[in-house]
Amino acid sequence: MKSVLDVATGTGFHSVRLLEAGFDAVSADGSADMLSKAFKNGMENGSHILRVVQADWRWLNRDVHGEYDAIVCLGNSFTHLFSERDRRKALAEFYAMLKHDGVLILDQRNYDAMLDRGFSSKHTYYYCGEDVAVEPEYLDEGLCRMRYNFSDNSVYHLNMFPLRKDYTRRLMSDVGFQHIETYGDFQHTYREEQPDFFVHVAEKEYRMDEEGGGAYSAAVSTARTYYNSSDADEFYASVWGGEDIHIGLYESSEEPIADASRRTVQRMAEKLDLDESSVVLDLGAGFGGSARYVAETYGSHVIALNLSEVENQRNRELNAQRGLTDKIEVVDGSFESIPCSDDSVDVVWSQDAFLHSGNRTRVLEEVARVLRPGGQLVFTDPMAADGTSTAVLEPILQRIHLDTMGSPGFYRRELTRLGFSPADGDGFEEHREQLVNHYGRVLQETERQEAQGKDGIAGKVSSEYLTNMKKGLGHWVNGGNKRQLTWGIFHFKL
Repeated sequence: MKSVLDVATGTGFHSVRLLEAGFDAVSADGSADMLSKAFKNGMENGSHILRVVQADWRWLNRDVHGEYDAIVCLGNSFTHLFSERDRRKALAEFYAMLKHDGVLILDQRNYDAMLDRGFSSKHTYYYCGEDVAVEPEYLDEGLCRMRYNFSDNSVYHLNMFPLRKDYTRRLMSDVGFQHIETYGDFQHTYREEQPDFFVHVAEKEYRMDEEGGGAYSAAVSTARTYYNSSDADEFYASVWGGEDIHIGLYESSEEPIADASRRTVQRMAEKLDLDESSVVLDLGAGFGGSARYVAETYGSHVIALNLSEVENQRNRELNAQRGLTDKIEVVDGSFESIPCSDDSVDVVWSQDAFLHSGNRTRVLEEVARVLRPGGQLVFTDPMAADGTSTAVLEPILQRIHLDTMGSPGFYRRELTRLGFSPADGDGFEEHREQLVNHYGRVLQETERQEAQGKDGIAGKVSSEYLTNMKKGLGHWVNGGNKRQLTWGIFHFKL
C-alpha cells in the first residue's frame, strides 16, 4: 500500500504523519482556509510540501484525479454530513476512487454510548490536545452539539450528526464495501460502552468463491469452530438427549430436556399458517430437529442453514433416515450473508442462534431481504434484559466469546426500522423463567451423566470442556435469576 487520499485534511496532522511514514499522500478538504493552514503546518513540521486539493466529498471524482490504495476520513469528520443522501453519495465517491483492492479507514465518536448511556470520556484530549475539555451541550438522535473549552477560556461549539456504529457500517455495505471491521479505540476487542471512538476499516476487494472461515465474521467463525468441535457435538447430542438443541418450555422441573425443547418447536409452529406450499428458512438449524418437525407435520419445504459442518452432516444423516432428503435442504453458511435470493421464502425461523452474531443488525437486514412481502419471522434468542449493562454480563459474554448481546428493545427497534410489525400482541412472548429452568436442567443432567464416569458423558467429552460448560451454565442461571437475562419467542410479519 502506497497511495493515500486524506479526504478530511483539516490542519494537516494526518497528512503530515502519512508523509513521514513514507506514504504518497494527497490532502483534500472542502475549506480553502484549512488547506492553507495544512500546507503551512506541513512546511513547519519537517518541511513537507503537501499536495492539497479543495474538494467536496459529494463530487470527489470531479475534483481529485486518480485511484488510491487507501482513503482516510479521520477526526470524526464524517459526522458533519446531516443528510443521509449526502452520506451515501460521499461513501460512493470514496468507493469509486479506491483501487479494486483499496481500503477506506473512517473514524467516528462512540455516539451509541453517548445516546444510550450518557456522555463520558477517558480521552478528553483526543484530537484536541490535553488542555481542551470537550462535552456535549445538546444531544438527541439527530443532533450532537459539542462545546470545546480551551485553556485561554475561549469556547467554541460544533454541530454534528450522531452516527450510530451499525448505521455507518450499513451505509458502507450498501455502497459496495465487501468486508468491514470496526475497532474500539484502535482495539479489535472492546465493550460497546468503553471506546471513545470507533474506527471502521472497509475493504473494497470482492473475493469470488470465498470458502471456509474466511467468509465468516470473527464472531461467527468463533461459533463455527466451537460447534464443529467433537466435544460440543457429543455434549449436545448426549445431554440434550434429542434432536432439538435449544431452550425448552418446561412444565415441571424434572421434565426431560428433549420433551421441553420439542414443546418450544411446537409453540413456534402453532403461530404460523404453514402448509405444503410454504418455504421455511431455518437459521442456525443445528441438528435439524425443527426442520424435520415442520417438514413432517406440515409438508413444508425447509432450508436448514447452519455454520457447523459437523452438525450439518448429522442433520443430513437424520433426514435420510426419516426419508426427508427431498423436503429439507441443508446448507453450510452464515446468517450474516444468507445464500438465498431476495423475496424467496415465506417464513424465517431461528432458535437461540442470533446471539452468536457480532452484527445482529446485519442478520435482521438479511432476514428482511429474503422474506417475501407478507412473510413472517419467528425466533427465540437468549438476551440481555432491557437496561442491563454490558459490565454485569461479562461472565456470559466471555462464555460465548462476544462483546454484546441482543435485548428485546434492540430487536423491536431494528425490526420496526426494517418494516416489520408484530404478528400478534407486541410481537414478543417473554419466558424469562424458562431460561433459568432450561440451563438449570441442563446443568443437572450434565452432573448426572458425569457421575456415571467413563460410561457417561465423561467418557465422550473432555474434562476441560465439562468444567467450562458447568461454569457457563451456572452463569446463565444466575443471570436469569437476577433478571439480567431474558428469553422468549418473537413473532413479526413483514
